[in-house]
Amino acid sequence: MKIFLAQQNYHIGNFESNTKKIISAIESAKQQGGDLIVFSEMSVCGYPARDFVEFSDFINKCYASIDIIKQQADTIGVLIGSPAHNPIKEGKSLFNAAFFLYEQQIKAEVHKTLLPTYDVFDEYRYFEPAYDWKIIEFKGKRLAVTICEDIWNINDNVLYRICPMDKLMLQSPDVMINLSASPFDYTHDEDRKSVIKANVLKYKLPMFYCNAVGSQTEIVFDGASLIFDKAANLCKALPMFEEALEYVILNDDGTIAAPVIEPASRVPDKQLNPESLEEELNIEQIYTALILGIKDYFEKMGFTKAIIGSSGGIDSAVTIALACEALGKENVKAVLMPSPYSTEHSVDDAVQLSKNLKNSYEIIRINDVFEALLSTVRPLFHDLPFSLAEENMQSRIRGNILMSIANKFGYILLNTSNKSELATGYGTLYGDMAGGLGVLGDCYKLQVYALAKYINRNKEIIPENIITKAPSAELRPNQKDSDSLPDYLILDKILYQYIERRNGPAEIKAQGFDAALVDRVLKLVNMNEYKRNQFCPIIRISPKAFGVGRRVPIVGKYLS
Repeated sequence: MKIFLAQQNYHIGNFESNTKKIISAIESAKQQGGDLIVFSEMSVCGYPARDFVEFSDFINKCYASIDIIKQQADTIGVLIGSPAHNPIKEGKSLFNAAFFLYEQQIKAEVHKTLLPTYDVFDEYRYFEPAYDWKIIEFKGKRLAVTICEDIWNINDNVLYRICPMDKLMLQSPDVMINLSASPFDYTHDEDRKSVIKANVLKYKLPMFYCNAVGSQTEIVFDGASLIFDKAANLCKALPMFEEALEYVILNDDGTIAAPVIEPASRVPDKQLNPESLEEELNIEQIYTALILGIKDYFEKMGFTKAIIGSSGGIDSAVTIALACEALGKENVKAVLMPSPYSTEHSVDDAVQLSKNLKNSYEIIRINDVFEALLSTVRPLFHDLPFSLAEENMQSRIRGNILMSIANKFGYILLNTSNKSELATGYGTLYGDMAGGLGVLGDCYKLQVYALAKYINRNKEIIPENIITKAPSAELRPNQKDSDSLPDYLILDKILYQYIERRNGPAEIKAQGFDAALVDRVLKLVNMNEYKRNQFCPIIRISPKAFGVGRRVPIVGKYLS
């Protein structure tokens, strides 16, 4: 049996585009003599559709698309993902389903059993879990079809009371097929291999795993679809962050007619536990995920041009470089807005960056605007000393200018704040926290430096002085980040333990960090939730990103 995996990038709710893409892959597979083609979870409508599935019209369009697609499923079997009606009165009205199409008919439905409701997932809000489990008989093979999370309840990582494959094994299947929409993070690639390998080793069946690719606002799907033989050898790995259509032959004896890429003994069987943040993580994967996140956000929203505030600092430099790669240098405008406290070398560095990248830039000095604003509020401020209020005025002036240019010429403002700053509240609401998309909001400061080094891997794009100089907001004379924040080498490690690892203060202190510093950092994180709650969407690259994947109370007392 020749089985294809169609790893595709869908647009949520764009039924015409998604249907055309699915049909194109079916036609290609038929031309190559394919017997079965597998698409990813919710391929018909895109994932995650969230509250769109609460609209009956949305569900009707899913079924209308399936009716169109099934006409192409004549000589080939097709597995696609879509919401499905639940005919039983009790429970929620929808299933997260896989539809098996053949001979221009819907031959079977498979319903997702395990509905993740953690991190970025909220499936139990919309769907009813499966209440029966049936294999699909097709061309002499018995297919055990599952959907994404259904294969993750295995070994010691048990989150649910049931395991769908245990139910399906009672019907003696020949092969496992999983339709997935599994998001990228910098630990997930190897973790995913480990879980799939564990299923193969447990059930002694080959696994065909088809994952979605593409970015949906903040969530990036990396593809990396996999095929394992029944001995847990990796026989096919589709590319990361790219669309692909590939196949293997499943022999009658359950073996796979494809060379082994990784023997079973080499497949990692434990989750990565990165602690250094800037060195042990796969920066190339993070870089590519961010590029895809920017590119898809703009293409799927119909945007073309980006504007970015360019300060001569590391965060704006990396953001501009990423934007130029994702959108093309001709579609990126950098705006330099020096204030009375900006150093000339910062201006020079920002200019050199844009010259290296060949993107357009403007220099707009804000001295006069700043002085006019100070004069306006002076009767109210009286003779009170210079403080955070005056610092933030400069940031908000810059935000106002950037948004004005964006409104006038149709740009989208890309935000440059990093995760260390967002965590500790080191940013100005309605100033440098403005933007339509947070590019670096899930990257700690040390990761931003690692990205800069990666961008410069072949030649100097980001001027070396931007990388080596001490970071500064330059909102007052001789200001440095270290005036307000602990050294990033320490700060980022504490933040990682608290945010990603969910360790409390006692656990973090037990690792040897200064107790007073831990208390100070954690208090900063908690008291600045109100700022992050107003922030723009952030491209997710970590296991625990700010935004939809991390939900804590704004007014909570814990550690405050």
